[in-house]
This record gives sequence, structure tokens and C-alpha cells, in this order.
Amino acid sequence: MMILHAGTSCLFSHRCRIVLHEKGMDFEVKHVDRNEQQEEIATLNPYGRLPILIERDLVLYEANIINEYIDERFPHPQLMPADPVMRARARLMLHNLEKDLFSLVPDLELSGKPAEKNRALMRDSLTQLAPLFARNRYMLGDDYTMLDVVMAPLLWRLEHYGIQLPRQASALLKYAEMLFARTAFGESLTPVEKSMRK
Repeated sequence: MMILHAGTSCLFSHRCRIVLHEKGMDFEVKHVDRNEQQEEIATLNPYGRLPILIERDLVLYEANIINEYIDERFPHPQLMPADPVMRARARLMLHNLEKDLFSLVPDLELSGKPAEKNRALMRDSLTQLAPLFARNRYMLGDDYTMLDVVMAPLLWRLEHYGIQLPRQASALLKYAEMLFARTAFGESLTPVEKSMRK
């Protein structure tokens, strides 16, 4: 059985919980309090971060690596595109999202000028993405993919991060509500994450 070591409020752990629920697999989530279990986390991941997936003698860390492994190991429903060109595009888009959006996440819960600057950058970057959803149902078109898995936890946390999107981003907000309505998304939420939105 797969065991996911995950933080109860960790955006990256949330991604992995969504994938596991989308696959409808048998798994266990071990919620880890970072402050109390630093030594155990460091033993499993030399970078000391969550999430961490263990399956028999395999130990994986980094959410995107974990999620691609799960998707390849349990291919139904498939979350990465089957077509190599579309899969490469998905990976490139994911790389860009990591660099442009998710690199801002660590500072969003802080106060002060760096956090305010990053909130504005996040708001503006998401607003620029919004027109995509005027013509696409999901990030890559009509099919729910790993890119949508990655976006859902971030969009869920916008209020928690103090980010309010302008009216121009209404298509993105409609897309977000569609993601939140998925059964797997609802099942993936921890009590801490549920409290992030009113």
C-alpha cells in the first residue's frame, strides 16, 4: 500500500492527495506536523520537505514526481496526456507555472513588502491566465489533466493568501468552482484546508 506523508495545509501535499483520490486507489495518508517530526522527514527526504510517498522500498519526494509516478503506475483515469506532444506541452506548462506562480507561494503567508509584492504578482499572473478559460474547459482543453490538479489547491487558497482577483478573471473563478466540485477534490481536503475558505 502507498503511504503519503503530507502536511495538513501544504499546497504541494494537497496535489498528491487529489491525484490519489482521482485514481480511487487504496492508500494511507500520514499527516505530519513539520515542527514535531523534522528528523523523520529529513530521514525520508534530504531536503526536509513534504510530500513524501512510500511504496514498499520506493521513497519519492517532490509533488510533481510523485504524481507522475502514480499516474504511470495506475493509468486510469490518465492525468497526463497520452500523446507525447501534448504531454511535453503539459510538462512545459507545469514548469512555467512552477517558476511563475508557485515560486511565490512560500512568501504569501508572510507579512510585509515582499509578501504584498508577491500577492500582486500572483493576482496579475492569474488574471493573465483567465482568457484561456473563456475558450477551454480545462487547462489543456476539454480533458481534466495534471495541470488542473496543480491549479486546484492554489485557487482554493487565494482567499487564505489575501488575493482577490478582478472581474477580468471571472472565467478563471468559474473554472476554479468546477475544480472544487469534483468528488476527488472534496475528498482530498483536510479540516485545515476546509477552513481556508468561508
